[in-house]
Amino acid sequence: MKYDVILFDADDTLFDYGMAEGQAFLNVFTHFGLPAGAEEYAASYQEINRALWADLEAGQITSAALRVERFNQLFVRHNLEYNPEEFSEAYLRFLGEGTFLIQGAAELCGALEGCRLAIITNGIKDVQLSRIKGSPLAGTFEQIIISEEAGYQKPAAGIFDYAFDKLGISDKSRVLIVGDSLTSDIRGGVNYGIDTCWFNPLGKTNSSGVEPTYEIRELAELLDIVK
Repeated sequence: MKYDVILFDADDTLFDYGMAEGQAFLNVFTHFGLPAGAEEYAASYQEINRALWADLEAGQITSAALRVERFNQLFVRHNLEYNPEEFSEAYLRFLGEGTFLIQGAAELCGALEGCRLAIITNGIKDVQLSRIKGSPLAGTFEQIIISEEAGYQKPAAGIFDYAFDKLGISDKSRVLIVGDSLTSDIRGGVNYGIDTCWFNPLGKTNSSGVEPTYEIRELAELLDIVK
């Protein structure tokens, strides 16, 4: 077996974040008495959220600030009179219930017998742990590495140092990171000196300047790479 340790990104690699996010967005606006808001403000929220997550990867905002600031900016833009802290708290609670998997995720993890599997995610700790625990992948991972605990976000080397320490490993040649983000998962792996696998189900063009070791369209393709 070429790789003994597989570091999986969580969202949009094993877990369907878009589905979880959409459901949570509908639930929170319904909870606050404005169900139509989920559709009306979705595009604005996505724009704001993407920009803030880019700031997080660049170390320009903390995770704690991000989770409230995205709603603060949304409400200011659309003159909505909600408390962003209360709204964020309810939204994260609903998001933590989103245990939807990417097609083939459970089958892939079950087939990687003999490999040590871990999650490495920039997501919010309570949300990620809730989603993983409530999913068919509960109990699958030896370690769940979360940026809030590590003190670093992908692509920073610090989160990989933290992961290697938690797993008790040092041989980078036996480790593969699998993720959908070129700027976070793949750039982080390349910079750290481990092999990378870009999960690219939509066949996006890579214009990032970051070259993954492998590229796959379906999760099942990973088995040929690993074994």
